[in-house]
Amino acid sequence: MNILFLTMSSNMQDIEAKGIYTDLMRKFRDKGHEVYIVYPRERKLGLPTEVMYRQGIHLLGVKTLNVAKTNVLEKGIGQILLESQFKAALKQYFSEVRFDIILYSTPPITFTKVIKYAKKRNPKAMSYLLLKDIFPQNAVDLGMLNKRGLKGILYRSFRKKEKELYRVSDYIGCMSLANVQYVLEHNPEVDPAIVEIAPNSYEIDSSFESLDVASMESIRGKYGLPTYKPVFIYGGNMGKPQGIPFLIECMKAVKDREDCHFVIVGNGTEYPKLETFMRKYQPKAVSLFNHLPKDEYDHLANACDVGLIFLDYRFTIPNYPSRLLAYLMKHKPIIAVTDPNCDTGQLAEENGYGFYCPSNSVESFVKVIDKMLTSDIQQMGENGYRFFLDNYTVDHTYKVVIKHIGK
Repeated sequence: MNILFLTMSSNMQDIEAKGIYTDLMRKFRDKGHEVYIVYPRERKLGLPTEVMYRQGIHLLGVKTLNVAKTNVLEKGIGQILLESQFKAALKQYFSEVRFDIILYSTPPITFTKVIKYAKKRNPKAMSYLLLKDIFPQNAVDLGMLNKRGLKGILYRSFRKKEKELYRVSDYIGCMSLANVQYVLEHNPEVDPAIVEIAPNSYEIDSSFESLDVASMESIRGKYGLPTYKPVFIYGGNMGKPQGIPFLIECMKAVKDREDCHFVIVGNGTEYPKLETFMRKYQPKAVSLFNHLPKDEYDHLANACDVGLIFLDYRFTIPNYPSRLLAYLMKHKPIIAVTDPNCDTGQLAEENGYGFYCPSNSVESFVKVIDKMLTSDIQQMGENGYRFFLDNYTVDHTYKVVIKHIGK
């Protein structure tokens, strides 16, 4: 079959790289399907729109404005133009291809015209939405949009586009049961029969090896970390969704602990706040590193004991952070410091691979750290890896999508 995948992810040109989308596309390829990917090539790259064929996959890079890590004006205009740019490129380069499956993910919610065009050209094709975030409600939760006033006009426009996206989708794959329930509760016009769990997933990392003591000490020594204490790691984006001000309050409460250590690695719009915290408090039990190359970060994370997940408490939508899978794949238990609508922590506790902590209580954070330190961390990590194998491999997501063909 011919598979069309529309994505905002700009790193698709390296199809062999690890990622929730690249791993899934390789799975379709390895199952014998022809895969066609349309992705943005941002203006800053200075590259034209062009088609490539790499590692058995057709790649259509579409020249766009900068749509990530740029100013709000260019990002906004870029998002608006994206739909027409993708449609024009699809028409020019893939008009002769007959697609059987049309896959696409959020963000953004502005692919509707592209999907309608692709479905008109391929009336028998199945359209499948991989729902990765629920916009515009997530922006409302964080105060970026408002349901009233001038911002309310923008909200209603985006909400209309969101509902339209659901309407053109034959199936909607959500990341967790809480996501499924949210979509159905807030969009009663959506048929429950088309909404299902299609989780974030990765290919099994067959190269993983648990570190021996010498290797662990070597890696920790490289970063100035203690070798004789449990180390908690938070890695990833540091933007508004992660609730960095609360993370800082938590680090203030544990900054001088002598029974464990905390490592924070990443970058984002809120990263300077962490730098300010480090300069002001000089915490003995906290280390901060700017973004590391993937290989270096993976080695560092492998040498730590417990993974931390932080999300802003204001969220009313049930996020399901992809960072979770990276921890589980490395046999690390997790502490999910999130809003109560997110079911990441609940699933972790139910399946024995972590704990939940509300992201508005520093006292609860300290207690859950104490609880983890008295738990069997190694066994919890093994429980998490088993849960990953049973639920979050690309084989699961592939089967969820492909089962609908022929219905």
